[in-house]
Amino acid sequence: MTDWPDPEKTLKIGTRGSPLALAQAHETRDRLMLAHGLPQEAFEIIAIKTTGDKVQDRALQAIGGKGLFTREIEDALLDGRIDIAVHSMKDMPVLQPDDLVIDCYLPRQDARDGFVSLEFASIADLPEGAVVGSSSMRRRAQLAHRRPDLTMVEFRGNVQTRMRKLHDGVAQATFLAMAGLKRLGQPELARSAISPDEMLPAIAQGAIGVERRKGDARVAALLAPITDEDTVLRVTAERAFLAALDGSCETPIAGLAELDGGRLRLRGEILLPDGSQSFSGMREGLAADGPAMGRDLAEELLSRAPSGFFELIGVNPQRGSPPVV
Repeated sequence: MTDWPDPEKTLKIGTRGSPLALAQAHETRDRLMLAHGLPQEAFEIIAIKTTGDKVQDRALQAIGGKGLFTREIEDALLDGRIDIAVHSMKDMPVLQPDDLVIDCYLPRQDARDGFVSLEFASIADLPEGAVVGSSSMRRRAQLAHRRPDLTMVEFRGNVQTRMRKLHDGVAQATFLAMAGLKRLGQPELARSAISPDEMLPAIAQGAIGVERRKGDARVAALLAPITDEDTVLRVTAERAFLAALDGSCETPIAGLAELDGGRLRLRGEILLPDGSQSFSGMREGLAADGPAMGRDLAEELLSRAPSGFFELIGVNPQRGSPPVV
């Protein structure tokens, strides 16, 4: 950014247009401003409407999965309309376009799920037959596994939309990521944060990744000072687990890596969509060995699951593992 203040050289930050996505883009901009001593005018935030944002009346898996929240943004990055793209990493497929890379992660926020209800304080308080709304296959499967007496309904939209649906009586409870609520300054909307021991979160939940073009050395140098190495270690381990399962963001797969000094603990879970079966496991070791631990844990769960299990959840382990990114 040494060529600023030429307005033609502002760094263009691409993002979705939701309040949470914009908050994440602003956090990225603010960290860059602080790291490089630059004014706000050195940056331009460009909101890009994705297919996932446009189509709100169908389940994500019915229209192509969560990659629909990133495709148009990545197209803008590839053709030069933006310089970087800011993503919620839990929305990111494990495979990326060949010319793009994510090697910058901001410090991870709270990875837990938040239980949101106008009537009840926790999952345990929900009465038999209560209606719970969620668009997440993982959350639906986890809840069905633990509380098969509950009724699940499709529940999409941003925080404001989901709260309105609760007020309208569409459901009696839902889930929102604690990270998103905290970044929006609304953690009080969650009646309780759900322990990972009760509901393991989505892979990379709470982590913001910044995507760039592989050959853009200027942008790579700009992003390097704001990269959080602990988040890199955790997310890399989790996404290695996901990649080795050949899973997607719309597969009932959960995982969480936690650091204690130089050591890392990785927990993983896979479920059938109806919650009737669940397999989980854990690995512990040196933080630098996180990707290997992720792959090893995936292999264990593959070996324990019965024949036909992974075809039912859309996983094809015979295809081989895509690269970890």
